[in-house]
Amino acid sequence: MNELEKQLHYPMGDALPANGSTLEVAPGILRLQLPIEFTGLGHVNTYALEDRDGFALVDPGLPGEKSWRILESRMAAAGIENIRMMPTEGHPVVYGDWLHAPGKPTILIYGHFDVQPAEPFDLWQTPPFAPQVRDGKVWGRGASDDKGGMLIPILSVEAMLKTSGRLPVNVKFFFEGQEEIGSPHLPPFIAANGALLKADMIFSADGSQWGEDQPNLITGLKGLVAAEITVTGAKGDQHSGQQGGGIANPIHGLSHLIASMKGLDGKITVDGFYDDVVDLTVEDRAAIARVPFDEAAYIAELGVPEVFGEVGYSTRERLWARPTFELNGIWGGWQGNGIKTVLPAQAFAKITCRLVANQKPDAIFALLKAHIETHCPPGLRVSVERLAGSADPFLVPPGHNSSAAAGEVLAEVYGKAPYITRTGGSIPVMTMLLNELGIHATVFAFGMNDENLHAPNEFFRLSNFRTGQTAYAKLLERLGR
Repeated sequence: MNELEKQLHYPMGDALPANGSTLEVAPGILRLQLPIEFTGLGHVNTYALEDRDGFALVDPGLPGEKSWRILESRMAAAGIENIRMMPTEGHPVVYGDWLHAPGKPTILIYGHFDVQPAEPFDLWQTPPFAPQVRDGKVWGRGASDDKGGMLIPILSVEAMLKTSGRLPVNVKFFFEGQEEIGSPHLPPFIAANGALLKADMIFSADGSQWGEDQPNLITGLKGLVAAEITVTGAKGDQHSGQQGGGIANPIHGLSHLIASMKGLDGKITVDGFYDDVVDLTVEDRAAIARVPFDEAAYIAELGVPEVFGEVGYSTRERLWARPTFELNGIWGGWQGNGIKTVLPAQAFAKITCRLVANQKPDAIFALLKAHIETHCPPGLRVSVERLAGSADPFLVPPGHNSSAAAGEVLAEVYGKAPYITRTGGSIPVMTMLLNELGIHATVFAFGMNDENLHAPNEFFRLSNFRTGQTAYAKLLERLGR
């Protein structure tokens, strides 16, 4: 049981069943562990209930019912209709709509009510799950990502219904509870509910604006593929004096493997890695260059001696529009204080690649795996495991209809044209909806990147509730003309 799991209360006791076994907690009730890829938790509990003809498997899930129940209640209070909790193999989807504008477009609004884990708790100034309002901000886990953003279109629709009794367009709401782990169970849900989610345009309430007085229109999101490498040598740790020089060291071998995949010029050296990359056009590079960027301030803020990355591209181009290969963790051998003259049996590394338009996670993982297996140093064995959290990249084409409308509304609300930007982050559902419904979504969200997303002391500016509500109301009015 890890440190996070020790904080949880198990009504039937803290004893865990051994791997591959069950633990009888009551006559006819067996407790099992279901491994999961989730930050902090290594498993969830499932229970097998003995029946006349065998066993029924029950998964109580993670404690998230409160979030979607509150969401359902808030949507109902706003006047949204046909609200329902729809199960998936993971956390549920909450759907609602208002469809009383015949002949007008149908708009699908997306958001997510799940959040990142709150650790480390000791860095929070106030309890992360007891939101507080102070200094013109609401503080708490998920305030910005994405509960504040998700609430804005609900509030906007509520205001319009209470003042005029109707909306200028048909609106559907699609809120999920698994975005932070890559939305792994949404593809079959979207495929099965394509008719329900069918719309003319899609807008994402998950995203951000550039600043309180400067809008931006996000047109590109990076994809993601993750893997873990295991390099194995001897059957167990060995005495480095007795065996050193006679057998290969897995840490040395892993170091060589990692070095073989990315050069000191920032270029990824895996064969075929760039084959499907869509190059930046002259117009793309000009749009990125128009966005102010103080490289010296960037260096100072991060505390690095200088920028680094792929030769031939600006820092912003690398961050927004070029694929990456990053080493996220590496370990093996003795990690305690002092020296232990050991030759380790194994070494491990976790890697992620952020992908750009036309790159596919499956294809990139296959290239990584082939490279690693081909370049494994002699005297060692290597295995490559794909990890959860995959996402396709997303790029809105020039002249896209809903993006154009959103840009006009942002210019009206902020009094200045939005920057055209991209981001290194991922929203997996964007490509899922594109693949199933054939519609590029437009990010129309009002958080900001400085609001400690995924970090302690997350917050959301109260002023952005007003700005966002105004913008959504103007957007729906424009689309209904």
